[in-house]
Amino acid sequence: MLDRLAVSMRASHVLAFLLLAAALGLAGIGAALDDSFYLRLGTEALIFAGLALSVDLLLGYSGALSLGQALYFGIGAYVSALTLMTFPSFWLAMAAAGLATLVTATIGGLIANRVRGVYFALITFGMAQVVAKVVYNTRELGASDGMIGIPVVQIQFGPVAISAGNPVGFFLIVLAIIMGLYGLSAYLLETPFGRVLTALKANERRVPFLGYSVWRARMAVYIFAGLVAGLSGALYPVLRGFVSPELMFFATSGNAVISVILGGVGTLIGAIYGAVLLVILKSIIGSWTEHHLIVIGLLFMLCVMFLPKGLVGFTRPWIERRIVRAPSQEVGASAVSPAIVKSGSVS
Repeated sequence: MLDRLAVSMRASHVLAFLLLAAALGLAGIGAALDDSFYLRLGTEALIFAGLALSVDLLLGYSGALSLGQALYFGIGAYVSALTLMTFPSFWLAMAAAGLATLVTATIGGLIANRVRGVYFALITFGMAQVVAKVVYNTRELGASDGMIGIPVVQIQFGPVAISAGNPVGFFLIVLAIIMGLYGLSAYLLETPFGRVLTALKANERRVPFLGYSVWRARMAVYIFAGLVAGLSGALYPVLRGFVSPELMFFATSGNAVISVILGGVGTLIGAIYGAVLLVILKSIIGSWTEHHLIVIGLLFMLCVMFLPKGLVGFTRPWIERRIVRAPSQEVGASAVSPAIVKSGSVS
């Protein structure tokens, strides 16, 4: 028997499969036309999609709005860049970035999870601004100019090596990593822990009566979201060959939040769709006018007014209805679903 969260996840998986098919089609077209621009643009969109995914894990499933998720994205990028300039190994850079963000997300979680609501948002914003300012004034990290000259590395897969400078090859690697992070996130949310997160968003005060620790659940999802952002950020210097303090600024976190709202809060795959759409729109509109932010801001307001559930939130119910109508599929209530927590009854 499928519960509501499981049906929603299956619908998201269908949309994820469609995105994967479109991305593979783009890779094929790019390889055939030998066009690197759109492949590089698509790679950048996928990298920022990882950051948006981490925001949706917090906002969409635990109800915590982070305005400083770019902190972990930037830490992952800087640690990756430093590692690549010292030991030019892609996998070592990813491991170092993951470890660094794991440690910093744990520290940040201990600070931020002491408060709730708007205070949580402000503390996450403040932490990101403080670290960004430190990096901005640290000469060893390139200060305001950032770090340049990051080497193009060979990414080893056993006896096979793919150059990070190969647009098609690196696009496929980034696609695999981001979809892997999506798959891991989806798996986590389909476990009992995912139901606890859903219950936290619905009614945090009643969760302890079900035998779960609110603080531990919030810490776990905060650390995991930070890790997702850090691993995504570690890919950025491999793509662009440089990093700058701007990766930690509020604009980066704000774009991630916009991406989640455009795609659909609490849909998971919507964060990826929203980030891809936002990056592409910025590139296309930016080639027409230098006032592209005004146009994007207007589109964002229209989306909030007429599509409050986002693009995926608008289309996913159609897929869910077809999943429910499939033979031998029965939908039941989740053991700790929002409806149960709100009603105060546990069966």
